[in-house]
Amino acid sequence: MPFALHLLALAVFAQGTSEFMLSGLGPDIAHDLGVSIPAAGALTSAFALGMIVGAPLTAVLAVRWPRRPALFGFLLVFALVHVVGALTTSFPVLLGTRVVAALANAGFLAVALATAVTMVAPDAKGRATSVLLGGTTLACVAGVPGGALLGGLLGWRAAFWAVALICVPAMFAVLRSVPAEPGAGERGGVRTELRALRGPRLLTTLLLGALVNAATFCTFTYLAPVATEVTGIGKDWIPALLALFGLGSYAGVSTAGRFSDTYPKRVLGIGGAALLLGWVLLALLAGNTAAVLVLAFVQGGLSFAVGSTLIARALYAASGAPTLAGGLATAALNVGAALGPWAGGLAIGSGLGYRGVPLVSALLVALAVVVTCVARVVRGRVGGETVLAD
Repeated sequence: MPFALHLLALAVFAQGTSEFMLSGLGPDIAHDLGVSIPAAGALTSAFALGMIVGAPLTAVLAVRWPRRPALFGFLLVFALVHVVGALTTSFPVLLGTRVVAALANAGFLAVALATAVTMVAPDAKGRATSVLLGGTTLACVAGVPGGALLGGLLGWRAAFWAVALICVPAMFAVLRSVPAEPGAGERGGVRTELRALRGPRLLTTLLLGALVNAATFCTFTYLAPVATEVTGIGKDWIPALLALFGLGSYAGVSTAGRFSDTYPKRVLGIGGAALLLGWVLLALLAGNTAAVLVLAFVQGGLSFAVGSTLIARALYAASGAPTLAGGLATAALNVGAALGPWAGGLAIGSGLGYRGVPLVSALLVALAVVVTCVARVVRGRVGGETVLAD
């Protein structure tokens, strides 16, 4: 893989850290800015909403721009709004910076995915995708706990400064290492890419990505209370449990990168079935500490292996529209990231308790399996290519 891909992953690491770190900084932000903890929680919702709405919109804008300045511009905006966030004493201003940061993040990821697939062989999109998403999984392993630790030692503003500083070497790396290739607009424009997006295969793949990611974040969001309230794990061990999930995620992305280009049907078929079984087992064995620790690692790996493979299949399905496809894939994943915690909360509130959360994850994966089977039958009748075709 080209070294420039790993440099892009550094930027994705910074952005992933920013997206997830507020889960550990919310109480301090609420106290410092004089708002309630639920109000501080709106910072996370604002970021997710910005990613969902911003991914396709910024991708449309970026189609007309050369990729190197587009990547640099999105990173610069992302870094600057974190500086503003670190300095402000106004909660509405901080809330606004989260929306702008999400828009910049969405635009960067869309262009980065399009750039990545042009830097590798046509049949290596899965490996390129896995390198980029490795930055997100490393954010779960190191960035989020590191941000929480830094916030605890030096205050929540220090975590914002740290994200801005990480972006600086990534910006220089973009200028020096990303090929100076023309933007997609110079090869045909928005209309050309929009025409390439037609067809049910891409839409089905995006739907599957949203469902799988919803299942992932449904349980990941409530993994700590599941462990403390059902398993009986002490609160001091929760960071280690979350790190296990993150390590599994990184392992899953890395492994999928090796096989998703050549054997996508096997990765998705076997991985999807194992993922469904794993969520059911987690619900049944949530009271067993050893089982929960093992399943946290396994489910993290399976979730991101299947998820990253689906993103790669979306890029294959819309090879003529890499920027817009990257934007739609980003939006689909964030729809799932917003839907999953909401569905998990419904399970808890309905009386199923914390054990019901992984059952909801299993239901979401089962729905993805049903969608896949229906798509295969329909496309088989019309003689088309299936989503999971090798």
